[in-house]
Amino acid sequence: MTQTQRQHRFAVLVAFALVYFFWGSTYLGIDIAIEHIPPALMCGIRFLIAGVFMLAFCGLRGRKILYQPSQLGQMAVVGVLLLMGGNLTLAYAEMHVTSGLAALIIAVTPLWFLVLDARLLGDHHIALRGKIGLGLGVAGLLVLLWPDLAATGALGRVQFWASISLLGGSFSWALGSVLAKKWKAPDVDPFSATAWQMIAAGLANFLFAIALGDPARTVWTARGIGATLYLVVFGSWVGYTAYIWLLGHVPTSKVSTYAYVNPVVAVFLGWLVLHERVSGYILAGSAIVVASVALVTSAQVTAKTVAEEMPAVETLGD
Repeated sequence: MTQTQRQHRFAVLVAFALVYFFWGSTYLGIDIAIEHIPPALMCGIRFLIAGVFMLAFCGLRGRKILYQPSQLGQMAVVGVLLLMGGNLTLAYAEMHVTSGLAALIIAVTPLWFLVLDARLLGDHHIALRGKIGLGLGVAGLLVLLWPDLAATGALGRVQFWASISLLGGSFSWALGSVLAKKWKAPDVDPFSATAWQMIAAGLANFLFAIALGDPARTVWTARGIGATLYLVVFGSWVGYTAYIWLLGHVPTSKVSTYAYVNPVVAVFLGWLVLHERVSGYILAGSAIVVASVALVTSAQVTAKTVAEEMPAVETLGD
């Protein structure tokens, strides 16, 4: 292994570590931030601040920040899919479900990755192991959601639909991630592109918040502001930038392995800080979901038009 290869491998490992830990902690940060700041306004403030400052930093460092309208349009689409379709949905859902359960449901994102990767990035067969993983993931979700499915009260129904919305949010996130890889161009700086994505999502979230009248309903507290700033720095600047960088350097299936660790971190922090209850359904469902993700990310993918089989996707023990 050459020095360049060692440096690249080290950079990949550091980026994965940042995504694994800090993104796991953002579930707690969101839960605290939305106690008094409505979700859309919180997301708008978070991503606008993060995007504007990151774009300014890129400009000061001499990175390319000006792009063709078509490229900016693609960045806007990716940003809205990831940070409005994905993150805003998560923020709303956490008003009704615990941060740990939300993280466990979001853990099915790699299942969407498998399907979208095959459909949008190449015409592939999904191996039997991957199909088993998809089925196991559905079973894991049923276990996680069983208490809400069995509940007859209004609270149970609200929690159920909030949980279901997370599936749509995870699909939006996976779609945005795959499109970011599909539209990746050699003349696009990944960091300034990330900044434009956050600015687009911040504006979209902020406009949505204004339409809902969120500013008038906001109670500004040191706890909420602190949680929002934490999300700006560690969720957006550190975690999201590392995630986008990884998408451009390793396969999306490998990037999606962050789903192994994020739920564990989220459940632990939710229990430690917010005293969230960890039930037997959550323990059993999480084990099944993690097993399904392991099967999916280690499954072989075979191109329909190429006789030889691609090697199995490696995992980094997320």
